[in-house]
Amino acid sequence: MKLQIIAIALCMSCGATKADVLVFAAASLKEPVDAVADGFEDVVVSYGGSGTMARQVSLGAPADVILLANDEWMHVLVTNGHVAPESVIEFASNSLVLIAPAGSADVPLQAPPMLQALNGGRIATGLTTAVPAGIYAKAALQSLDLWTSLQNQLAEVDNVRAALALVARGQSPLGIVYTSDARVSPAVEVVATFPADSHPTIRYQAALTKNAGPEAAAFLAALTGAVGQEHLADAGFLPSVVAR
Repeated sequence: MKLQIIAIALCMSCGATKADVLVFAAASLKEPVDAVADGFEDVVVSYGGSGTMARQVSLGAPADVILLANDEWMHVLVTNGHVAPESVIEFASNSLVLIAPAGSADVPLQAPPMLQALNGGRIATGLTTAVPAGIYAKAALQSLDLWTSLQNQLAEVDNVRAALALVARGQSPLGIVYTSDARVSPAVEVVATFPADSHPTIRYQAALTKNAGPEAAAFLAALTGAVGQEHLADAGFLPSVVAR
């Protein structure tokens, strides 16, 4: 019960409960989702890690639309009856990159050069047990036989934008984020791209909750339709695997 009160209080603190449509979204979606929301009179978006957003919905937070960067979290919400199964739609994908402060040279995806680039620092990324970007990062490092060498060199944070900020501020020499995140800040540089087959496919899924009304459905239709897809492409997202 305490967790439920905290989750709902978080929404109330941002004024979101007064909106006609309250959207909970993965932090990496901020730019394109904000662009779509600008076309509506009363849409409020709360951003955070997909795991945090999903947990808040499961604990009763009054969201109308939820947008996640991981299909496993959506599966949990569907299984437990928190979203309408028929409304679930996959609407985008992404790629995973290694970033460093702007002006840095490329870094091979190998342990010795990555450790050298770290120079005693840490690799910023999402929580590897809860945040999709961190989950994908761990899978990629394991696939490339880097996990054993680098797992103790990670700075794990609660969403991918926090990882981006650590590198942008020079607090971490390297970070693992999505391509779309790297495009947000001129203070970072992509120094390597993880092979697409080194991690599970990055899947962005959306759904309507049991609280959703016609305006929420209209917002979701705009995001997943031509207008939303244009904003997503402009921000560096890839089409969903389903649409390819």
